[in-house]
Amino acid sequence: MTETLRAHLTFEARSKSRLLVRLDNGEQAALVVQRGRLLRGGERVGLEDGRTVEIVAADESLLEAVSTDPHLVARAAYHLGNRHVAVQFIKDGLRFLADHVLGEMLTGLGLKVTALRLPFEPEGGAYGHHHAHAGEAPSSAPKIHSYTSP
Repeated sequence: MTETLRAHLTFEARSKSRLLVRLDNGEQAALVVQRGRLLRGGERVGLEDGRTVEIVAADESLLEAVSTDPHLVARAAYHLGNRHVAVQFIKDGLRFLADHVLGEMLTGLGLKVTALRLPFEPEGGAYGHHHAHAGEAPSSAPKIHSYTSP
């Protein structure tokens, strides 16, 4: 049976096209991904030796802004989008990387803002953040290469 390894990566790391990653077993590997492609938690990439690496979305410091008023949530999404902030949509609200200024802004709009630590899986966006949908193959498979330090 082929060994499955894991790499815990932040949103920023999963957004990079080239990255040296440390796998959970301590090995290092070079990750090469098509520019603009976001790796999602749960995706698997193959090593040259046949082993598989599962990408795990690492826990990050987030803010969650919620309201039962959909108009307030839409206003919050507008203001965050206007600032090019990556946003994860949840029922009755939004999650984004922790930023106290943005949290205060959304509190001022009337949303309840809470700090939490969870994996961050924001929307990919309409431009430049390509990802495969269910049943589609990605346009270019990520590659991961074993890395041995000298």
